[in-house]
Amino acid sequence: MAGDAALPKGARVRGLTSGMSDELGFNKIAGAVLATGLAIFGLGELSNIIFEYQPPAKAGYAIAIAAQDTGGPAAAPELPIDWGTELPKADVNAGKQITTRCQSCHNFDQGGPNMTGPNLWGVVGRQPGTHPGFAYSDAMKAFGQSHPVWDYAHINDFITGPQNYLDGTKMTFVGLKQRQDRINVIAYLHTLGSTLPIPAPNPVKAAPAASGAPAASGAPAASGAPAAASAAASSAK
Repeated sequence: MAGDAALPKGARVRGLTSGMSDELGFNKIAGAVLATGLAIFGLGELSNIIFEYQPPAKAGYAIAIAAQDTGGPAAAPELPIDWGTELPKADVNAGKQITTRCQSCHNFDQGGPNMTGPNLWGVVGRQPGTHPGFAYSDAMKAFGQSHPVWDYAHINDFITGPQNYLDGTKMTFVGLKQRQDRINVIAYLHTLGSTLPIPAPNPVKAAPAASGAPAASGAPAASGAPAAASAAASSAK
């Protein structure tokens, strides 16, 4: 107190006002920080109220795909292929062009390497699951035990949809859905060292079975059909 009393009155006033200014400045800064914090907290709570999270009833996500309506009847079942008729007139070059899609997984050269899939030189007529050096799936090995030859019909069925035809195969190719594309590809594969001869034409095989075809417009079978069958049977004796 004695020291303060020794100071001039003006100095004492300035000291008091300076201390008050410092305190007021600190209070302003503290108030601003507090107000900012409250504002941030308030905005966070407000956003939670407005955008309240509702967990989905079922995990995952849905992709809406519009159903495709062709407006016509369902496609008729594919008739058996008469390989003796179809292979000789197939477009081998078109088949070769289609197989360019397969070259990332298969080699088609004689003596060529195995890749993701086995080398396909000589595949027509070969026993499934037996090409040297390739690690076949158990499903393909078992298929080869029950089907000793890759013939035209089995290759056709396989390349239509490998996964559907042989569950467990390593081949993930979606398949060739066009009948003529498959015929052309098989005709091309036949040129690559095939050991399977082309059979004689058999047009009857590709025709729908007479017994399985419904009579047109509900008409009964022709009365001459049984007689013709009997005559054919007699002549065959």
